Amino acid sequence: MTRRTTTLSASVSAVALAAALALTGCSSSSSDAETDSAKSGPELKVSGAFMPQPVMDMAGGFLTITNDGNTADKLTSVTSSLSDDITIHESKNQKMQEVKSFDIPANGELKLERGGSHIMFMELKKQPKQGEKVGIELHFEKSAPIKVELPVEAPNHNPKQH
Repeated sequence: MTRRTTTLSASVSAVALAAALALTGCSSSSSDAETDSAKSGPELKVSGAFMPQPVMDMAGGFLTITNDGNTADKLTSVTSSLSDDITIHESKNQKMQEVKSFDIPANGELKLERGGSHIMFMELKKQPKQGEKVGIELHFEKSAPIKVELPVEAPNHNPKQH
């Protein structure tokens, strides 16, 4: 009887130890997976944002979106109280054309700049003046929206020339 109790006790201990190790392993694995997953998603930040002061009822917006994550994303749209008609454009062969999205590569950046890809605001509800800021919201395929303030600069402002 004593030997059977010892064997049963040893078996119960072994099962308990195995279960504890399995749970610990699952816990660590799932925690590591969540951490790896969080690290591998897009990590977006915006810099260099500005809008040249509009001279008509339309304006351009420029900025850089940096992705420090291991997953690419896409800029899909832009919204603002300044206009109900905001599109994103690329310039190719000196022609401007509307696009549905811009790629933001993993560990890379998307540059929206004068003479190239940009945000286009049509039928402005008001004319922002130099020194003011225009609030916009950037919308992405994977990431949460990002709110950005575009400082309004001189109509001929171009950071590339400075």
